[in-house]
This record gives sequence, structure tokens and C-alpha cells, in this order.
Amino acid sequence: MTFKVTILTLFPEMFPGPLGCSLMGKALENKIWSLDIINIRDFGLTKHQNVDDEPYGGGAGMVMRADVIGEALDFAIKKSNANKIYYMSPRGKPFNQGVAAEVSGQDNIIILCGRFEGIDERIIDEYNACEISMGDYILSGGEIASMAMLEATLRLVPSVLGNPETLEEESFGFEKNLLEYPLYTRPFEWRGRKIPEILVSGNHAKIKDWRRSQALDITKKRRPELLN
Repeated sequence: MTFKVTILTLFPEMFPGPLGCSLMGKALENKIWSLDIINIRDFGLTKHQNVDDEPYGGGAGMVMRADVIGEALDFAIKKSNANKIYYMSPRGKPFNQGVAAEVSGQDNIIILCGRFEGIDERIIDEYNACEISMGDYILSGGEIASMAMLEATLRLVPSVLGNPETLEEESFGFEKNLLEYPLYTRPFEWRGRKIPEILVSGNHAKIKDWRRSQALDITKKRRPELLN
């Protein structure tokens, strides 16, 4: 089954961007997932294709209009038959590996990328859109955020990665809420720095214990809140 993604944006030329490269790009070519880009401006008003207006109540910036986005979403829903809509927003649910797993469990999603000061609140209410935040910072639009969300999500879609065991060895995959242990490869010694002897001992049980110990230590130092 193909994982279907529809993106609504004012900048369709930004896609697929990095999602068209490497493993994600190959999976796209092999139709493991599909990408449909809809230009919100195609539904804009007047000959200038206006999509925004001044906010009611005053304030700086412009707000994307509900009637314009509504038309775009209705078109996207009818075209894709998707019933799950995500809106990239700094006030949304914090995105993490668990949310990525939830999204990958869908098979047909729509992602709305806002611009300016944001979108009319009635769109979120009308379509029950799930707001997703990529962190406590502000971007100029939802496009980069949506790419990051899809990168993390698509890696969890079956057949996208060549070796699914890779997921088990990564941060948040090696053991839930633990950062990844240190990685080493050839040469054995580089600029006077040698790899830990345990890794060439051949004792897989001790190597596993060492890796978990390292992961726990790194998590304690860098992200102690994960252990709570």
C-alpha cells in the first residue's frame, strides 16, 4: 500500500526538496509513498490571487483567509480521499518519535503549510486539523517543518529503509527515550585516538551492555528530562 501525502502550500517549487533525494527519493520513485502538491494561490481571490487579509481586532501582519484555504482543502480532500489533516504550527503538539510513529500509521494524509502570521482559526475548527510543532522557534512558513516531519515519518513506513533493523539502533529506537550510543568504524586508530577495545572483543553480550551504558550516560548528560 502506498503512503499518500498531499501538501497545501504557497510555494510548490520547494517540494519534494530533500525528500526527493537518497532513500526517500528512491522510495518515491518506487511508489512506496506518493506526493501531491497543491498551490493554495490557485484558489486565491481577484486577479491577484490574494490569499490573506488584515486580522480582525488589529495587529501586525496578515492572516491567511478561511474561504481561500477552505476551497483548497475541499479540493484536496475530494482529490485524495484523505481524512487526516495536519497543520504545521509553533503552538501545536510537539513532534517526536512517538508522533512520527502515529503519523506513519496513517496511509493518506494532508499537510497544510501556513505563511504570514498564520491561518484563520475557523479552518482548524472546521476541519479538525491536528496542529504539529517542530520546536519552540518560529519559521517563516510550514514548508521546512513539513519536510522534517515527513523525513522522520517516512523512515518508519515499511520498505522505505533498506534495513529496518537500522531503526532499532538509533536514538529513541535502541531503547525508548535513550539517545544513541557512540559509533565507530575503521581505521582502528585515527590521530592517536583508538576505538574502545570492547568493540573488537567479539563478546556481543558485553558490547550490548557497553552500548546501553553509553547511551544512558549520554542521555543523562544531554537530555536528562527524557529519563523522567
